[in-house]
Amino acid sequence: MATEQGHVAESHEAQANDRIGFGFWVYLMTDLLMFAVLFATFAVLRSNTFGTPEYHELFSLPLALAETLILLTSSFTAGLGMLAAGRGDKVQVLTWFGITFLLGLTFLGLELKEFSEFIHEGYTWRSNASLSAFFTLVGTHGLHITSGLLWMGTALVFIWKRGLNAPLVRKLTLLSLFWHFLDVVWVFIFTIVYLMAFA
Repeated sequence: MATEQGHVAESHEAQANDRIGFGFWVYLMTDLLMFAVLFATFAVLRSNTFGTPEYHELFSLPLALAETLILLTSSFTAGLGMLAAGRGDKVQVLTWFGITFLLGLTFLGLELKEFSEFIHEGYTWRSNASLSAFFTLVGTHGLHITSGLLWMGTALVFIWKRGLNAPLVRKLTLLSLFWHFLDVVWVFIFTIVYLMAFA
């Protein structure tokens, strides 16, 4: 009887995990569609720079490259953290995801620095359609990075207090997928927004 109840409980847990997994993939697909619309909007409006310099005069390519390298490195450290989670190594998980958190925070700081410099020089989302599209696209990515950092910080606190268990490893897996997704989106931003400005 107890064995049957255990199997039923495991079955319910598996179904719940499947629903969570499916819901997460649906969320990622909707996020992908949203970013596709933002990229399309930027592509259409990028030349409407009336009243402001061209992007190659505004952007700092070394800063954008530094942001890219930092975010790609954070994706690598998140991968190492997931490998450690698979081994059940709590210390390594905390270490690698802690490094990932710090790299993400550094990236966000550089992004905010760029925005503040633009605004200080008088170039805001209200200056023209092109800058409005730029701030919306890059700012939306920044908001996602902020959400990822809050999620990561919360997960690290739970792991620190409770240790690694199957539900936490599953949540870390979803977090890792989300983080990799944001890295891919940034690669497109770096290519379409920054690199193309100097082409």
